Amino acid sequence: MKDIVKSEKEVEDVTFEENIRPSRLEEYIGQSEVKDNMKIFIEAAKIREESLDHVLLYGPPGLGKTTLAFIIANELGVNIKTASGPAIEKSGDLAAVLSTLEPGDVLFIDEIHRMPKFIEEILYPAMEDFTLDIVIGGESGARSIKIDLPPFTLVGATTRAGDLTSPLRDRFGIVCKLKYYTDDELNEIVNRTSRVLDTKIEKEAAIEIAKRSRGTPRVANRIFKRVRDFAIVEGNGSIDIDITKKALERLKIDNNGLDEIDINLLKTIIEKFKGGPVGIDTLATSIGEEVSTIEDMYEPYLIQEGFLKRTTRGRMVTDKTYEYLHIKDELLKY
Repeated sequence: MKDIVKSEKEVEDVTFEENIRPSRLEEYIGQSEVKDNMKIFIEAAKIREESLDHVLLYGPPGLGKTTLAFIIANELGVNIKTASGPAIEKSGDLAAVLSTLEPGDVLFIDEIHRMPKFIEEILYPAMEDFTLDIVIGGESGARSIKIDLPPFTLVGATTRAGDLTSPLRDRFGIVCKLKYYTDDELNEIVNRTSRVLDTKIEKEAAIEIAKRSRGTPRVANRIFKRVRDFAIVEGNGSIDIDITKKALERLKIDNNGLDEIDINLLKTIIEKFKGGPVGIDTLATSIGEEVSTIEDMYEPYLIQEGFLKRTTRGRMVTDKTYEYLHIKDELLKY
């Protein structure tokens, strides 16, 4: 399988997340409905001494899909192997991963919606019958071989469940939608992270970080990490409300968790396209971002908070956006 080279910062971020990642369902904060149901499904599978049904986790980035996949494996008492949809380019890549599985193991495929369609078709019998049919050899010498696989659980994660083909989606026995977190849940996560990392944080500071974290644990932990840097360099190492507000101001994260890119995106729609509608490709070009980045990272929260709406003709800002940015829409539209 193709190796992906990560930058030093990416490696650092992954290590940080691994260090603070809960390992049990009882430690997992938020997503109560998903967590409670998963506890039942896992316990039932253990009582039956069978592998857990295949699990599909979907929702915006940073809500804990990867963490939940590792917890599932840990609760089952099995190993977990990980792969990424875009990195599985050939049937041999998939065979290489599947052939290493032991009975009951969990195979976690992130960004499963980005797997090539022909790989999906090879995956169908592996999910249903635990067999792998692949073709090896060249044109005249090509032959099909069948490999028996041990029972395993596929956990697929995606930010775009709608991009999965129906045949693949239908093969998941357990489908879970992860939702944005409340400020109270994020406050719990920030306080847990502070305990794990042995960093003192004031009650007001944790609340402030939580409410600016876009309903997303990954964002909360990233902000915590940056505020901790300010506390170490410009304070006494303890995170108080003053150092938190100073750090958030320097990071340009406003009271609703909107950052520079969010504001630029909204202002671009208003100033260049009279509030919309504007096509996503045109918008992406205008602000210098990838379409997928806008759709996965920025749009979901802006739509959730009522700043942006999608129509059949394109993206439009709402009246709330004009008020929030203190822009009079009448002056721009007419």
